[in-house]
Formats: sequence, structure tokens, C-alpha cells
Amino acid sequence: MTRYVAFLRGVSPMNCKMPELKRCFEAAGFTDVKTLLSSGNVAFTAKPVIVPVLEKKIEEAMAVHLDRVFQTIVRPSLFLQSLIDADPFADASLPDQAKRIVTFLRRPCERPVELPIERGEARILKLQGTEVFSAYVPNEKGPVFMALLERTFGAEVTTRTLDTVRKCARA
Repeated sequence: MTRYVAFLRGVSPMNCKMPELKRCFEAAGFTDVKTLLSSGNVAFTAKPVIVPVLEKKIEEAMAVHLDRVFQTIVRPSLFLQSLIDADPFADASLPDQAKRIVTFLRRPCERPVELPIERGEARILKLQGTEVFSAYVPNEKGPVFMALLERTFGAEVTTRTLDTVRKCARA
């Protein structure tokens, strides 16, 4: 059995209750299901299978058990831990208050992207496979980096802070 994390795009406590989400994953046949941080992060155990199969199975289960489907991106927990261990922000010169962000792409980017891309105090630093590493300094304009990420990589993405990815990898 393999431990995975599903990152669901657009989940909040207002539009999805975590106990219901947990029951949905269990009804889909996953075990040791654990929701994290009430924002669409679900750790679970399943037989090893390719990620797109898991994503489809999860989205089909949400359609049946939640009457709503959130775009789902799945990564093995060991893969997430390897990202953290590689310290993807080590070579970036970032201000102390900068938020380190990991964006998960549903599919690899099919076109070349020249990085870094900067807008204000938001920077897309690097693309590594299906993960994008960015940083921003919080300010009154809000998360401008999200529009920058979607314009660059499309809407089939979901974003988490590096701290959230750490918590998910250990769950």
C-alpha cells in the first residue's frame, strides 16, 4: 500500500465539511483517510496506481457522495517528502517575510516557460516536472501571484504553502 495526498482546488470550510470529505474518500475505498487544515488536503492510503487513475476515482466519488467535484491533484507522500528534502528554495534569495509556495500542475507544462517571472513582490522561481516553486511577500494587494501562476500555467493547478506541503507529507 502507498500513502498519497490529494490536493483539492477551491475547498474551504464554507463549501465542504471535512468529515463529509473524509467519508467520501472512505466510500471510494481508501484507508487511513485524514483531512488536513480544512482546505482540501486529504492524506490516504491506497494500492499503488498511476496518479491520473486516483484523481479520476476521487472526482467520481465526490460527484456521488458530495454532489460537487473539486479539481483533484494527487501526489505520493514520499514524493512530497523528496521535494521538501531537496530544499527547492535554497538557491533563491528571498526576504525573510516571503511566503514559499508550491504549485502542483495536473499535467506537465507543454510549452517552454522562461523563468523567473516577477510581478511586484511575487516571483515564479522554477518549474520542476509538475511542480512550480514561487514566493511572494504578503501585502495589501492580496495574492497577486495566483493570477500570475494561472496566466503562466493554466487553471489545472492548485497551490499550497511549503509549510502545508510539509504537514501533508508527514500525515
